[in-house]
Amino acid sequence: MEKKLQDLKKTFMSEMDNVKDSQFLADLKKKYLGRKGELTGILKEVKDMASEEKPRVGKLANEIKEELTEVFNKTEKIIKNKGDQAIDFDPTMPGTKRQTGHLHPSTIVQQEVEDAFVSMGFSVYDGPQLESDYYNFTALNIPEEHPARDSHDTFWLEQNWLLRTHTSNLQVRMLEKHGAPFRGIFPGRCFRYESTDASHDHTFFQLEGLMIDKGINIGNLIATMKSLLSAVFNTDVDVRLRPGFFPFVEPGFEMDIKCLVCEGKGCSVCKQSGWVELMPCGMVHPEVLKAGGVDPNEYSGFAFGLGLTRLVMMKYRIDDIRLLESGDLRFLKQF
Repeated sequence: MEKKLQDLKKTFMSEMDNVKDSQFLADLKKKYLGRKGELTGILKEVKDMASEEKPRVGKLANEIKEELTEVFNKTEKIIKNKGDQAIDFDPTMPGTKRQTGHLHPSTIVQQEVEDAFVSMGFSVYDGPQLESDYYNFTALNIPEEHPARDSHDTFWLEQNWLLRTHTSNLQVRMLEKHGAPFRGIFPGRCFRYESTDASHDHTFFQLEGLMIDKGINIGNLIATMKSLLSAVFNTDVDVRLRPGFFPFVEPGFEMDIKCLVCEGKGCSVCKQSGWVELMPCGMVHPEVLKAGGVDPNEYSGFAFGLGLTRLVMMKYRIDDIRLLESGDLRFLKQF
């Protein structure tokens, strides 16, 4: 009987060395000190022993029970003070790295472009994506029967409302609200009802710019665009300006950037031309100034529609525009 008690004590102490949390400790207490535990089972055998042995064995059993209970209480207190952490905590072990979110590449580039324009004295404005026919087309010198409407592939809604096809919808809105002189940019999401490929998508981002003041000319437009591209790409970028027709500017131009994905050699993004159309631009048409309540005889200005999504593709050498709206986290984690 005495050997059984000593063996039980030895086994209990061995298992106590492996205690990791309060649940494990509770299980050990139940196993050894509970009403149906191993120590209780041994004590029940005392009544069957010879009378002369009972006092000695009973005393030993009580001493062992008190000792085990004391060890249990000390261990329980340690675990409680450590917040149920492991007793043998190793502070040199590496922690678990928390997953963090990632800015979308379109957001990164938009913020860089906004910072560049703010440094040039422009303000940043926002406007509606659900737009009326008037601000998206008519006020921009694109009347109802104008052929330029056909190129916009518009998502039409009820009662002559639409999803804006460009951020130019804010030109007249801003002039009505702020008047002249004016210097601002309007970044945002646009929509076109068209087939998708490596360089076209039905959802994309543009950044409209508008500067109205006395004596503004094409030289101001070109200088502004070059300052912007140098700030975004941190290097000189090859651009070309060619004539283009847009009803809301006169004269109008297309500004192209040499394709940075293929370095001008030709690829699916630039349609093998070596150049990517980056933004239509030009001097604001007098009819647009009139629609905004500005006298074209006193003020002039330039406007441009920067393709933010195209700019993202050039900056990060992305060869398929559809990746940007795919929602693939593997793609986003690269930025």
